[in-house]
Amino acid sequence: MYQDWNTVVWNKGSTRTKGVSKEQDLNIARRKGEEIITEKKFFGGKNTSTKKLAMPNAARLDEDTGDYRIERVSHEFSKALQQARVAKKLTQTQLAQMVNEKTSVINDYESGRAIPNPILIQKISKCLATNLPKPVRKKKSTVEE
Repeated sequence: MYQDWNTVVWNKGSTRTKGVSKEQDLNIARRKGEEIITEKKFFGGKNTSTKKLAMPNAARLDEDTGDYRIERVSHEFSKALQQARVAKKLTQTQLAQMVNEKTSVINDYESGRAIPNPILIQKISKCLATNLPKPVRKKKSTVEE
């Protein structure tokens, strides 16, 4: 039986050829007298996720006058929910257990601080066996005729 004692090299290194750099391409074009147009990329190749830098479309944001307030439940909805719960002789904790939510969520809905969730409102309505009013406040329309 024959055994080969020659060393084996697993990693020979890179066999890629080195390409021409961008700077060399620019110099060749300058020597030929060609027109060169260079543009700087905005945040090109930089990790800016942790830095607070000016946004490229800040002008568009300045022009935007949208009203982006988060809708909360109405006062009428809060009162109706509270009255329906008391009529069923349930505490906030018991109602929360029936709909698989935290007590603080029911408290937020009854105090008017909650953001309306249609699925949760449907669960609460089924547990209380009542039709609750629409949870979102109506916006005043300013339409000119």
